Order: sequence, then C-alpha cells, then structure tokens
Amino acid sequence: MSFNRRHLLQGAAAAAAAVAAPSIRAADTLKIGYVSPQTGPLAPFGEADKWVIEQMKAAFKDGISVGGTKYAVEILLKDSQSSPNRAGEVANDLILKDKVALMLTAGTPETANPVCDACELNEVPCISSVVPWQPWFFGRKGDPAKGFAWTYHVFWGLEDVIANFTNGWNSVSTNKKVGGLFPNDGDGNAWGDKELGFPKPLAAQGYALTDPGRFQNGTQDFSAQIAAFKKDGVEVVTGVVIPPDAKTFLTQARQQGFKPKVVTLGKALLFPGAIEALGDLGYGLSSEVWWSPSHPFASSLTKQSAKALAEAYEAGTKRQWTQPIGFAHALFEVAADALKRAKSLKPADVRDAVAKSNLNTVVGPVKWGGGGPFKNVSKTPLVLGQWVKAPAGSKNKVELVIVNNETAKNIPTGASLKAI
Repeated sequence: MSFNRRHLLQGAAAAAAAVAAPSIRAADTLKIGYVSPQTGPLAPFGEADKWVIEQMKAAFKDGISVGGTKYAVEILLKDSQSSPNRAGEVANDLILKDKVALMLTAGTPETANPVCDACELNEVPCISSVVPWQPWFFGRKGDPAKGFAWTYHVFWGLEDVIANFTNGWNSVSTNKKVGGLFPNDGDGNAWGDKELGFPKPLAAQGYALTDPGRFQNGTQDFSAQIAAFKKDGVEVVTGVVIPPDAKTFLTQARQQGFKPKVVTLGKALLFPGAIEALGDLGYGLSSEVWWSPSHPFASSLTKQSAKALAEAYEAGTKRQWTQPIGFAHALFEVAADALKRAKSLKPADVRDAVAKSNLNTVVGPVKWGGGGPFKNVSKTPLVLGQWVKAPAGSKNKVELVIVNNETAKNIPTGASLKAI
C-alpha cells in the first residue's frame, strides 16, 4: 500500500469503509458514477449524456442481478465543467460519498484522466472512453510493462487518426506541406509529440510539418501560426483544438489571406453545432469519425442499430446526431455486461469482470487483454469524414459524410475527400 493511499485512508474512516466494502448498499441499490463535461468549452462531448442516461434508466428499470442478488440501479451524472481539477473532485465525491460500484467517464483527457487516477488510487473499477489511448495511458504515466490495475479504456489511438488523416490527404493533390495546431493540453502535447505523435509518421510519408509551438486553449490571436504557415507554403492544416479556437483560427486565416486546400482537425470539428457556428467556413472541413449512423454495429442492451440509435436521439432531442452518443451508450453496455458477470459487488470482483469483457457493442467489439496495445486498452475503428452542406429539404444544415475507410473497410463511405 502506498503512503498516499495509507495516508488517505487513515485520514477518513468513511473513506476506508467505502473502499473496503462498497458492496454494502442501502436497500440493495447499485450505483454507477458517470463523469463528463456538461459545461465549459468541452461541453459538446457531454451533450448526449443526459439523453443516454434516460435511455439507460429504462433499460435498467428491472434492476441488474449481480452474483445472484438483484439490485436497483442508480446512475449519478457529475459535471467536470471541462476542468481537470473539478473532474478529480467529483470523482472523489462519487467514490467516497456516494460509494459507486463502478465509474464511467468520457470526454477528452481533461475529464477522463483525473477521474481514472482517482479510481486507481481508491481501487474502484472504472471504464473510460473518448480519449485517444496514448494521452490516456502515457498522460497518466502508465508503465507499459504493468498497465493499470483498476482502469480500463475503450477508444482508438493516434496511429489510427494519423492513418486516416494521411489516407485522406493522399487522395487530394497537395504539395505535402502541413501546418500543425497543437495546444498546450493533454491532446495537443500527445499529438505534437516527436516520438508518439504526428511528426515521425508524417515525415515517413514525405510530409513536411510546420509546428509553430504550443499555445494556450482560448487564445484570441493565431497571427503567428498563420504567418508561419504562409511562409512555408502550407496547403494542409491539421491539429487538435477546441471548437472556439477552430473558429478563431479559421476566421483569422480568411482575414489574413491564408487559404489551405485541406483542413483536417481533431476534436473541434466533431460536432454539427460547431460546424454550423462557422457558417460557410465550415463546408469542406474534415475530421475523424469514431461513430456514425453508418457504422455497422448494434447495441447489446437495446438491440438498436447505430442508425436506429441516432434516429432515436434526433427524435427525442430535436437535435442532430453527434458522435459521443455511441460511446456514452457503449460504456453502459460494457458496464451492464460486466456487472451481470461479476461474482459480487466487491470492487475486485467487478474489476475482474470488466477485464474479461468480450462484447459486441454499438461502437464495435470491446475486449481487453487481446488486440489492444496494452491490457487496459481496447481499440475501436476509426474513419475520416468531411462536412458538406446538407441537401435541399434536409432538416439539418450540415452533414458529415464518411470519405475514407481504408482503416475500417466494414464502415461504408459516402463520397471521397475533396479540396476546400
């Protein structure tokens, strides 16, 4: 037992009780914690969560049997407020005060990593998603030889996003000069990392990368980056930025006469609301696609296809489908499956059941210990999409069309990547 853990437990008897015996429940209620950004600049990542949780309340209305005992299910959603400090605080509240049996979390390293760290410290099983596995694993100082004891992750990796981006760019005629926008945060530092990120594989494919250096999220002036890109004759812009920063950069690029042929950005261009906010600047932008109505998968819980799940969301919220729907839903699929297989609600029993997961979900197969880079990582497929103006008569203003599927042939394309 580490000093930190011993000190923590000595300091709080309630905490000790929570960690030692979280299977003791008032009125046989099983609590699942869920932490995501409901507010702040990362809020689009959590936009679908309340709808998904309402769907799960219906799915779990008859309870879940764990080790022969039937439990009512209570889902506790907490807002990270897009802040790593807040994410850690609410995770500790869920663990120590609410005594959750299992933690779920999603929505960039700024939320998922501190939640996972709290679970690792307090020995509570946790399933996370919507963070490329490198910033999740190495951002938490993971040891490849050991992995983590309590935290399990399901998502794709930087190798997948790099492959998709370059597959798309290779299909368009450019001078192979790329400008990188990598902020000083968990994603930006991983994507721009000389060993783990974009620089090496881009160089191997003959792309010249201009990286003007890290900047702070929320910056109001991209003149230095734009000047560097213009100086080097950049025709492709890539990176991983928050939606407000993408709008600032694209607006200033137009004002300053910088017109790249291709703009493929991670994170910022995932959501229809962010694209609509860009007006005509949004048409032709490209981004990674981790889930869509075109994905050929179905839910193990509700039996809905990806298409049916997206349609149910649109009907229920009157909003356009968004990629995190699939992963929020899949986290509960994996949680329900693991809990049903657990011998008891003791933390180690739930953790062992999570580790043995082998489930086909609405985002694809989830299985730890095989196929992933480490025992704690299960990879999901990734394709490339491009935003286009919705056709006349559509209820939406923009549509995300899959334009390259070389890394996941079972996910159909709707067009090919076109220069802006």
